[in-house]
Amino acid sequence: MARTLTVALVLLCPLAHATGQEPNVQVGQAVPRDVREIYDKGLQYLAKTQTERGDWPGVHAGPGVTGMGVMVFLASGEDPNFGLYSNNVRRALRSIIGAQDGTTGYLGPSMYHHGFAMLALAESYGVVDDRQLWPNGKGPRSVAAALELAVRGAITSQRRNRFGGWRYSPQATDADTSVSGAVLVGLLAARNAGIEVPDDAIDRAVSYYTQMTSPSGNVAYTGSAGGLQESMARISIASLVYSLARRKDLPQFRATVRYLVDSLESTGAAKFNLELYQHYYKAQALYQGDVEAWRRWNTYILRKFKAAQQPDGSFPCQYGPALGTSLTLLTVAVNYRLLPIYER
Repeated sequence: MARTLTVALVLLCPLAHATGQEPNVQVGQAVPRDVREIYDKGLQYLAKTQTERGDWPGVHAGPGVTGMGVMVFLASGEDPNFGLYSNNVRRALRSIIGAQDGTTGYLGPSMYHHGFAMLALAESYGVVDDRQLWPNGKGPRSVAAALELAVRGAITSQRRNRFGGWRYSPQATDADTSVSGAVLVGLLAARNAGIEVPDDAIDRAVSYYTQMTSPSGNVAYTGSAGGLQESMARISIASLVYSLARRKDLPQFRATVRYLVDSLESTGAAKFNLELYQHYYKAQALYQGDVEAWRRWNTYILRKFKAAQQPDGSFPCQYGPALGTSLTLLTVAVNYRLLPIYER
């Protein structure tokens, strides 16, 4: 517990030149009623629809989606070892670790899954008691061992990538700013949790993002930063990784924050399904980059979520309501700020 509290206080602190955390955005402040109502209904839906294997059904079911579910439960403030949803957390973690390649550390079927599952392991490390994780205390590996193995797999994949980023396959030699964001945030969370992550791995990935960010703040998908189409998701991802990597000194960071603030209610996507992914990153990017702008956007998005939530607590998504619900609740979870990755 002491380690967890220490981590929560020091993780993701801005550099000396950045604005310090304001007293009224610290952990423990009152959470708006709308947030609690949306979150509680969504939690109940995820708890009811989790399979006995620990995952959730859907088009893209796998360790990444299961990892999002883990983070949703951890962000609720319930004790992950003895609380109301502790069994859900344990089942989900067993599912993630059981799906891991014990040699390569890969959490497939894609590096998207690997990144989000690695993030979930990092957020679970130090708060989930391994002694209660496996029946009879017997399992393939602990949370810490699985996280270290996942980090090794991500680094191995990056070393063969000429861009310093990641693509769908761990063997890929090209990269994109969406998959790379999932993996890089997972690595940053692992480093913040105390797992050794080489500095050059973070530096190479950040350099890739700077090359993909235009002076306007727009962010390319693949290739170069020229001929860009607006993508609020990619802009949010880039802004977030600059913040979490503690590179708020970069002009690219300032450009992405300015773009987000100037386009607060813009989605950059026509479909609600695509917006959910964008909202997940935008909430974190705004909170890290401009708290006042996040407050305004948070009020707007809560109204939108309240109207979209289904009677059973889920949120519609073409890839399955479990993914849609997890993305939405993790967007809302910034209000709680209980996950270390959400600390400012």
